[in-house]
Amino acid sequence: MAASAQPEAKVAVITGAASGIGRALAVRYAREKVHVVIGTYPGDPHDPQETLRQVEAAGGKGLVVEVDVRDGKQVDDLARKAHEAFGRIDKVVANAGILRRAPLAELSDEAWDDMLSVDLTGVMRTFRSCAPYLGQGSAMVAVSSIAGGVYGWEDHAHYAAAKAGVLGVCRSLAVELAPRGIRVNAVIPGLIETPQSSDPVNSLGPEGLRRAGTDIPWGRVGQPEEVADVIWFLTSHDARYVTGQELVVDGGLIVKMRA
Repeated sequence: MAASAQPEAKVAVITGAASGIGRALAVRYAREKVHVVIGTYPGDPHDPQETLRQVEAAGGKGLVVEVDVRDGKQVDDLARKAHEAFGRIDKVVANAGILRRAPLAELSDEAWDDMLSVDLTGVMRTFRSCAPYLGQGSAMVAVSSIAGGVYGWEDHAHYAAAKAGVLGVCRSLAVELAPRGIRVNAVIPGLIETPQSSDPVNSLGPEGLRRAGTDIPWGRVGQPEEVADVIWFLTSHDARYVTGQELVVDGGLIVKMRA
């Protein structure tokens, strides 16, 4: 874990940073000398210490903080610990999410509520907790999905509803927080090779991803780093006049005409 940062160093808070897009983004920030708070769910089977090792190998400083985004107090503590460790927060990325397959006939109220608590309300909690620490020129990004953000997905109505709702949160907060100089955007990843999408029970699995890649104009599914680079842009000075937007990162999948 890191000691206090130099005053001029920027600080990013990322939830769901133990693997996938979150880990790739943490490393990207580290390469750009942005200190990283690695938010990780205690039950995640992936090792957040590996993210920290990669951050440090890239020349950055990191802090691992366990957080369940279902719990507002834990999210408040995440923001507080980030500020106490580094003295500031400049970039916030709400990336924590779960994915569960559930046909409508099997979709219980509990499963619906749990999905929305993580994938939608967890975004709001993350933004709400971090916003008081943000200053002029700060930025927040939420990770949506092509499922819900663009397409429907059978057996995943709760997931798609949550990811669609993320876009409304970002649009509204972009308006609300603009007077404070805080930008809010969303990314919509397409088919990205992550531990989540590689789950054959709740998602496509490795073979499903391989088959799906043949229908993408780019000829393959995406890599976490390719989404991380877009998030980096949206939280950078280069995107200083971009707010309330959604950027689709999908290799051209949604614009391909189907026979």
